[in-house]
Amino acid sequence: MVKNLMGLLKNRKADVEMNTPLNNAAFAVIDTELTGLNGKKDSIVSIGGVRMRGGRIDVGDSFYMLLKPETALTAESVVIHEITPTEVLESPEIGLALLKFLEFCNSDILVGFCLDIDMEFLNRDARKALGHELPNRTIDIFPIFEWILGKGKPGPKNGRDMPSQYRLYDIAGYYGIEVNGVHNAVIDAFITAQIFQRFIPVLIDAGIGSIGDLLSFTANLRGGDRHRIARGLSNF
Repeated sequence: MVKNLMGLLKNRKADVEMNTPLNNAAFAVIDTELTGLNGKKDSIVSIGGVRMRGGRIDVGDSFYMLLKPETALTAESVVIHEITPTEVLESPEIGLALLKFLEFCNSDILVGFCLDIDMEFLNRDARKALGHELPNRTIDIFPIFEWILGKGKPGPKNGRDMPSQYRLYDIAGYYGIEVNGVHNAVIDAFITAQIFQRFIPVLIDAGIGSIGDLLSFTANLRGGDRHRIARGLSNF
């Protein structure tokens, strides 16, 4: 099973059709919860995702899995995620979780907020458990939002002003997206999907009409140390 899956993984990037219109593209919006932000010492605690087709969010097609972390949960992480050591005691280890997660993602483009952090941990564990990094193409919504702000695109009337440093929930509030419940991977993935949903018509209006256009556009937005920025904004 693993061998067959990895054979498919190695060829996935070729499966993305660059001419696919943005309104019909397949996205998997994802988030992870971690024991901390140290890529050498910390571990994934949970993985969440929700599928999108263009600007349509399929709330019935979601993914959430608690994992048995390779490092101990800290008091800080328990406060943030409210995931306790007892809850993860009987949870699967990362290898099985990644297989299920990859089955969910298929060849979809992965979308996230400050996605560098999520991908660092997912790719590290995929290399160890499966022998190969996740081959899916990726889109980070954070630099897109910076670009939208720079263009002077206003938020909705029921949105709020942005602070000087903005996190996921700040951007959600700017667009009037309600944030309820505990910090949770699938909830945060759904919030991220709703934000990305607002970006798509703005991108199309700017002439970014296809997957190829979007990937080229976001590649050009990745100036500066995005990894450092992601660490500064992440509350794991």
